[in-house]
Amino acid sequence: MQTYDKIIRNGSIVNAEGIKKGDIAIKDGKIVEIAEKINGSAAEEIDATGLHVLPGLVDTHVHFNEPGRAEWEGLATGSASLAAGGVTTFFDMPLNSTPPTIDGEAFDAKAALAEEKSVVDYRLWGGMVPENLDKLEELHNKGVIGFKAFMSNSGIADFGYAEDVTLFKGMQVIKGLDSILAVHAESDIITGQLANYMKENGQVSARDYVNSRPILSEMEAVSRILAYAEATGCKLHVVHASSGEVVQIIADAKKRGIDVTVETCPHYLSLTVSDLEKLGPIAKCAPPLRDEEHVESLWQLLKDGEIDVIGSDHSPSPLDFKEGKGIFEAWGGISGAQTTLNVLLEEGYWKREVSLEKIVQVAAENPAKRFGLYPAKGTIAAGSDADLAIVNLEESFTLQAEDLRYRHKYSPYVGRTFRGKVQYTVSNGEVVFADNKVVTE
Repeated sequence: MQTYDKIIRNGSIVNAEGIKKGDIAIKDGKIVEIAEKINGSAAEEIDATGLHVLPGLVDTHVHFNEPGRAEWEGLATGSASLAAGGVTTFFDMPLNSTPPTIDGEAFDAKAALAEEKSVVDYRLWGGMVPENLDKLEELHNKGVIGFKAFMSNSGIADFGYAEDVTLFKGMQVIKGLDSILAVHAESDIITGQLANYMKENGQVSARDYVNSRPILSEMEAVSRILAYAEATGCKLHVVHASSGEVVQIIADAKKRGIDVTVETCPHYLSLTVSDLEKLGPIAKCAPPLRDEEHVESLWQLLKDGEIDVIGSDHSPSPLDFKEGKGIFEAWGGISGAQTTLNVLLEEGYWKREVSLEKIVQVAAENPAKRFGLYPAKGTIAAGSDADLAIVNLEESFTLQAEDLRYRHKYSPYVGRTFRGKVQYTVSNGEVVFADNKVVTE
């Protein structure tokens, strides 16, 4: 009789291509067999009767801020929050670490901390800023998953935004490395000038902040960076698109043969300007939240296959960066790493009849494919890493602050009720979350 490290029995196994009942056998961190009934034994068995087994999510967009700003969020607390939410791989952004990940030495420092502290798997983004174009090859050789640039002010003094010449030259280098550029696409001219005008004229409400970063700003920047991608042949990934108009521009570019993908975030699929007005800076982000019709437009485009990836853009800060400050002055970032799957299940599967297969596709399979991790990640198949999220779709819960594993226990989702609760998270064959506890707790 075959022996395994773990067997997960009687689950409904979800992949992008369909759902089937069966058992999953795990050995040495890998899935080694999937069958309707596995006639073997294991040191540990998990009964998944009545539960759905999803590939562990791949979160392409988090800010864990270590080294240098671990008091904002750290790799231990950040990865624990992901484990609690069914995420088994994350890509950490090059800011807001100090120093930012813009050369090999900074990469090594962050990678050493991630290896020591993270409870799930990880990859690191490298930064592209005006002063480090000669370091991109070094970062690529170190193993960055890709490069990140800002087309507008990043809010971090040591991570400057990339003006047009930097973008074009950097994209030529990245093309030569066969890597990919991720961009925060907002026009620095539009957002900067409108923000100055609003503040000078006393227009400092939540709605004024949103109006200072209009959808037009994203559309202009996306159109410009797509032209550079077409001219250079550089692969492109547009992060945190906040509206259907932006996604449509990218969809049209794909039809022209441009190698581009687009990511949106759970907050753009679930929160609106009304939430920003009610919650204040807790719900501030850039690009900002939009109105209800834009939420619905994004869901429809997701159903239609035009949205490629969901990333949390978890961008926390100490609470005093949020409280007691005006909307323009407060730190702009939403804490959402732990709740991505909850939002997709409640707002997508339950409220809008988005299939589980589609959710798995945008939150696990597509990011793994786009960034070269498939089929090790993003799917449940023999030979793949044993990265799994085991979920009770029927179990509902109301999120409380004490449920959060973040360093700072705030979120715009506190007080919201979700259907679909993670029971177990398995990363590289190890149970990292079970019984409402992360292994480090």
